[in-house]
Amino acid sequence: MADQTQGRGGDSAPPDITTVIDNEAVFPPLRRIGMFRPLVWLKLGWQDFRASGGSSIFYGVCFAAMGLVLQLVLNNAPEYLSALTCGFLLVGPLLALGLYDISRRLENARSGLLDSVFSMQGRWSNIGVLALVLAVIMMVWARASLVIFALFYNKGMPTMQHFLAQLFSLNNLEFLAVYICIGFVFASLVFAISWVSIPLMLDRDTDAITAMIISCVALFINVPATMVWSGLIIASVVVGFMSWNIGFLVIMPIIGHATWHAYKDVVGTEADR
Repeated sequence: MADQTQGRGGDSAPPDITTVIDNEAVFPPLRRIGMFRPLVWLKLGWQDFRASGGSSIFYGVCFAAMGLVLQLVLNNAPEYLSALTCGFLLVGPLLALGLYDISRRLENARSGLLDSVFSMQGRWSNIGVLALVLAVIMMVWARASLVIFALFYNKGMPTMQHFLAQLFSLNNLEFLAVYICIGFVFASLVFAISWVSIPLMLDRDTDAITAMIISCVALFINVPATMVWSGLIIASVVVGFMSWNIGFLVIMPIIGHATWHAYKDVVGTEADR
């Protein structure tokens, strides 16, 4: 194992990025990044959003519509709050495929909404495997969420308004502790296997299993940065919902573009060896 620093195009990398090289591994080199590097990704995502010429807004509208549907469903099924929120975070990276492609094209002085929509053409088998894995996780999460509610609400499910009131009143600490812990486990799993795997499959046509393994390893060597990054994503989703989904029009495209830059910073190329 050897360390070196290298930026894009062979330039010196920022001081908070170190390339980790294992010449015996079949996987690409991975980079250790500084804890607050995600803030740079957001800045680059904002720049891509402004440079996209409005193409990113289309995906923002899709996220806002998805958030609206989620809120309508949750009003009648609060027991699925955790699972459906997982569904939002699950579908998000898949929906952001077009945003990754826009950022990729901007790097090569090419952009366009229509091309980004068909960015995964020829790679559907790989993305389909990942989508299947995420769907299975969501279904298990939905069942776990239902079981937790059944254990604590054996006299009937609460309404969404009463459920939120109970969350903020902290009258049922046992329920909150169990619900948050179970949700954290599933959310961490989804984040670990998807945070750089989908941009990787788009950029290099990597198979789904390899991409998920690389994504998990990249997380393990960048725990502080990924904690900051996941926190920023969760905060963005909360702001989006609190703004009646209007915030999703801008926030989620920026997160999508920033995810592309996260991938470019974290996953090196064979030239790094």
